[in-house]
Amino acid sequence: MVACATTADSRAESDAELAKTLAGRVAGAPKQCLDDIQLGSPQFIGDRTLVYRQSERRYWVNTLAYACSGMRSDSIPVFKLFGSQVCRGDTFDMVDRSSGIRGPTCRLGDFVPYEKPGN
Repeated sequence: MVACATTADSRAESDAELAKTLAGRVAGAPKQCLDDIQLGSPQFIGDRTLVYRQSERRYWVNTLAYACSGMRSDSIPVFKLFGSQVCRGDTFDMVDRSSGIRGPTCRLGDFVPYEKPGN
């Protein structure tokens, strides 16, 4: 039961962090692909969510196809790109920043824009 409570607590923390990050923003229509030039370094939230800050006004949220246990703030995502876009279904490896050891391979979901309303 402790593992279940820990998992539930972890999900609740991730949900709260995502809600705080996206506060005041409205979700738009999902996109399957984004030009990689639009993306900087992601913020990792929990083991399934990446948040990219395109600008102060627009964030992109990607919920992975499945949980990726290696997503940590001290890891680096190394994407396997085919062309100039990052798309749903593309994969990336998590690499430990200090050791350089590759961790799990993760698979992207759709990209959902979140924008602040107004001008």
